[in-house]
Amino acid sequence: MRTTTKAVAGFLSLAIWCGATGLAGAGTIKGTVRLAGGPVEVKKLNVTVDHTTCGTTKDVEDVVASSDMGLRNVVVSLVTPPPVAKWSVPPTVQMDQKQCVFVPRVVVVPVGGTVEFLNSDRLLHNIHSVGGDNPIFNRTQPKGRMIPIAFRRPEIIRIDCDLHPWMRGWVVVAEHPFYAVTNDRGEFALENVPPGTYALQVWHESLGVMKKDVAVSDGVTALTVEMVRK
Repeated sequence: MRTTTKAVAGFLSLAIWCGATGLAGAGTIKGTVRLAGGPVEVKKLNVTVDHTTCGTTKDVEDVVASSDMGLRNVVVSLVTPPPVAKWSVPPTVQMDQKQCVFVPRVVVVPVGGTVEFLNSDRLLHNIHSVGGDNPIFNRTQPKGRMIPIAFRRPEIIRIDCDLHPWMRGWVVVAEHPFYAVTNDRGEFALENVPPGTYALQVWHESLGVMKKDVAVSDGVTALTVEMVRK
């Protein structure tokens, strides 16, 4: 997958969807991604336009961690999926704009799938993609308009609003079903994984990519992954 710099909530996770269905002996990879190196300073950005809707400041949300350093908005996936992997029916994937923030910040959509971009704010936004393998788009979006965008190739794509330059979101176009996004405690789950040894990929927009080997058997395989600030 090229990196250019809902979702169904599972138990203690924000798993995007179940990987494969009905596999005998399949297990679950359940874990937490933590930020190493101490507490995160909450930084603020001054808002220069549209104060009525956007407010006067916004938190910088490129690195968000809980009180016990669980890291939010991390994409966890299997580097090479099991050959028996089959898509279940993917949920509707939406990314909204609320109070001048993309919500959620990170979404996962299967190759060939569609993201519905929404605008719940009482002002004009735009959605501007920054990628390489999928067609670039830059669409103005007044309140209430839904814009569906289909994604054809695996890639991690940044989404900006040019009218409000602090706004940022990410669309992860997934090659296979075994993807999850960590919740606000840094937790994730990949379900229905056949037994075997896999390379787990962990991606964060600011902290980069790391890999970790994991052996899966029947039942739950628990692990903790630490990411380090650069």
